[in-house]
Amino acid sequence: MTDQAFAQADPDWVKLISLAREWFNGPLGQLMLKEEEKLLEEELGRFFGGYLVHYGPCAEPPPSAPQVQRNVRLGAPLPGVEIVCEEQAWPLSEHAADVVVLQHGLDFSLSPHGLLREAASAVRPGGHLLIVGINPWSSWGVRHLFSHGALRKARCISPSRVGDWLNLLGFALEKRRFGCYRPPLASTAWQQRLAGWERLAGGWQGSGGGVYLLVARKMVVGLRPLRPERREPMGKLLPLPLAKVNRTAVNPDTEKH
Repeated sequence: MTDQAFAQADPDWVKLISLAREWFNGPLGQLMLKEEEKLLEEELGRFFGGYLVHYGPCAEPPPSAPQVQRNVRLGAPLPGVEIVCEEQAWPLSEHAADVVVLQHGLDFSLSPHGLLREAASAVRPGGHLLIVGINPWSSWGVRHLFSHGALRKARCISPSRVGDWLNLLGFALEKRRFGCYRPPLASTAWQQRLAGWERLAGGWQGSGGGVYLLVARKMVVGLRPLRPERREPMGKLLPLPLAKVNRTAVNPDTEKH
């Protein structure tokens, strides 16, 4: 099944996801995942329902929602993925999930708009869509510009732009959080020294964190255009005859005086 899925999947997409997974397995990727895991666990702990769907290139098991009955991972044909599918062809019915998590899915995507539409369609009305992305207005975003590895291929879409897309898809942004304030330094010693700064900056929740988390709620069933009602022909409109008024006629009441 896996070999067959590899044969049918878009090779450019599979290569992109594989490179991203390799980067997240490295020291910088692990640092980023560790910090955003805290954010996800705090938010997912307050959701409940039947299904949570997770999509992203990371190899490690993602944080789960303890009050959601079933947590499912879907995506590229790689180890750990339970349901193999293309980024714009999820095998889910409309409104199937209570919660959908895109963890760096938009960062490493051939078509971010298409992926976001697919994820939005899977969320039930009143359900939630959580998006984790690399903040371009951070030291991590700067490193992305000068990187030569998989990080260079990340799109790093700003949270404000993603928020605009969500609004067009009928979602209301409930929360925006940031994390991973430590700069992308590979040295473990320096990362340990900056752990205090991570806690302090995380408490301030400034917009300079390396990653952002958007929590949005689906407010409408969909944005499909309504078909105009068919109007039956009513026939030709004929002009009504107008009564002629003789302005020279004398008022009979005035003749009596």
